[in-house]
Amino acid sequence: MSTMTANNVKKYNFSAGPAILPAEVIEEAAKAVANYQGTGLSLLEMSHRGKEFVAVLDEAVALVKELLNLSDDYEVVFLTGGASSQFFMVPLNMLDAGETACYVDTGAWSTKAIKEAKHYGEVKTLASSKDSNFNFIPKSIEIPSDAKYLHLTSNNTIYGTQYHDLPDTNVPIVCDMSSDIFSRPISIEKYGMIYAGAQKNMGPAGTTLAIIRKDMLGKVSRAIPTMLNYQTHIDKGSSFNTPPVYPIYVCMLTLRWLKAQGGVKAMQAHNEEKAALLYNEIDANPLFEGAAKKEDRSLMNVTFTMKDDSLTGEFLQLAEDAGCVGLKGHRSVGGFRASIYNAMTKEGIQVLVNLMQSFAKKHT
Repeated sequence: MSTMTANNVKKYNFSAGPAILPAEVIEEAAKAVANYQGTGLSLLEMSHRGKEFVAVLDEAVALVKELLNLSDDYEVVFLTGGASSQFFMVPLNMLDAGETACYVDTGAWSTKAIKEAKHYGEVKTLASSKDSNFNFIPKSIEIPSDAKYLHLTSNNTIYGTQYHDLPDTNVPIVCDMSSDIFSRPISIEKYGMIYAGAQKNMGPAGTTLAIIRKDMLGKVSRAIPTMLNYQTHIDKGSSFNTPPVYPIYVCMLTLRWLKAQGGVKAMQAHNEEKAALLYNEIDANPLFEGAAKKEDRSLMNVTFTMKDDSLTGEFLQLAEDAGCVGLKGHRSVGGFRASIYNAMTKEGIQVLVNLMQSFAKKHT
């Protein structure tokens, strides 16, 4: 969402997360806080078992299934604890003692997922781009056919890399899609599970989407605590305990908006156009350079640096004054990170590009 401030500067939110939401979604969500659909109650105070919220949850699940073209082989649940909780819930539910799971290490979040999985079974890290500060996606990986699953992080928010092609394997893929879910079509049959924290490309912080193929569950011998068992939440329709009502509602509104835009295929074209506009400027501008290898550049998180780092602070201030907020790069990479999720407009990208061009004229 872009907004106007007191000094009439339009804001463009390039933050990595919690991140930009469509303006229409925020406007509708704000109404629900004051008075939900004329009930005289705020959605914040309504029962999660009342018919109003049950309808919200049902619609959210239906939209996930429709937008990603899920078959009846998959269950959809909304959980809590962020994607970080999935780092241990996945192996707890899917990896038995004596079995092996394979991971590819492409950034901070996959590194953390590997650490947690080692508590539950054997973990093989098949490849890593750590030695290059995670600026590329490892390829030509040999994947053992007897692996229980292959874990990938589809988009690396900090480092600005993204899988554009999946490894060729019959092993079910478990994927952390926190920062690029619903940004493009996926081949769902390749996945045993997908999980995503909402706050990057789907809604506000507070809920986590999990899409689980039914045959991935019920195969471990260990006892699983009730709240950490995926089947618990599937059986109770995401409401074993009180779910995060408002974040799920805003996710539902975002999914509605996404459908109205033409769905994930339309989003892919929109995102490719925006990313090309910004990357073309990075490559043409004498002051800037991209941080990630070109073939693995993310369509969601554009990481780039200043060739003369002494100018970094000046450009960040220029951008802030012009309404482009959240551009400071993660400390692991430095420079700049423009997160251009589904809701970011082409207009916002053009404002940033114009700033880069004017800055180059000043300093060259």
